[in-house]
Formats: sequence, structure tokens, C-alpha cells
Amino acid sequence: MRGLKYLAGYSEQVTSKVQRLLDANELGGVLLSKYPAPHGFTTDRSLYDFTMGIKNEYLRKSQPLSKVVYDPKISVINHALGLHSFVSRVQGAKLTAKNEIRVASMFRVAPVEFLRMIVVHELAHLKEKEHNKAFYQLCEYMEPDYHQLEFDTRLYLTHLETAGALYKETSPA
Repeated sequence: MRGLKYLAGYSEQVTSKVQRLLDANELGGVLLSKYPAPHGFTTDRSLYDFTMGIKNEYLRKSQPLSKVVYDPKISVINHALGLHSFVSRVQGAKLTAKNEIRVASMFRVAPVEFLRMIVVHELAHLKEKEHNKAFYQLCEYMEPDYHQLEFDTRLYLTHLETAGALYKETSPA
């Protein structure tokens, strides 16, 4: 099926239903009915505040975050929507470590639910480095609809690739 690379691991029943929506040019309408407007966290500062709100609610005792930014270099072509990095730097005789989260800049204009799913995913990496059962349990603890939102994000990416933007882009404030 054409244009369904983001749904490669899903059953034939699911992918054929999505393909029918694509063929009928209805996928955008389905997404807009469920997610009618993009979020307002368009600056790096607002993204940082959004992320820290989630972190402070669920992962208060985890390692601190030094940076949370939108990164135009992250691409779904590289199979990434966001990145968590652990950066070690030598400062004099000390070794300092910093945690950073980078979100693909394409999510500046997306539903808040998708942004939250990506942030939750990257925050979970503060405690669990691997994508294992404990990792996904932590994601579901922070966002009970995590798996549905991940699927809907894949639908959104499919729509972006096949039909273009779902929302009008606004300049960051």
C-alpha cells in the first residue's frame, strides 16, 4: 500500500482502513474532527515550560533537564520525532552531565496531544533508556492514552506526507 510507511507494523485490517480513508481524501477530516486545532507552544521557551510541567508532575525526582527545544534537524526520515540526549562535558577538573530533549520542529504546528505524547516518550527515557515493558508502562502512567496517541500521530504523519499540512502554520511568538 502506498504512503503507509508509518503504519508498517500494523495489521492488514488497519492499514486497509487507513488506505480507504486516503483514497477517499478523508483522513484529514477524521484527524481534524478528533484534533481540531494545533497547540500554542510554538517557542522553545513555551515548549520547555510545557515539558517541565509534565516532568514536575510525574518525574519530580528524576535527573534535571537543561534544555528542551524544537530541532529542525530531526526528521521522521531518521525515524525520530524527538530525541533525548545525555551530554557529558568536561569543565576544568569536573565532568558535568546534562539531559536535553529535542522535538522535531514539524511538531510546532500539531495537536497538543501529539506534542504531549512525544514529550512523555522522551521524559520516560530519563528513567528507562531502552524501549522495554517498564518504559511503556511509564509512558502510560504519564499519558494513559499513550498508545492511541502514538497511532494517531502516525496517521498525522501519513497525512502530512500524502496530502500536506493539516493546520495553517503561524509564526512563533
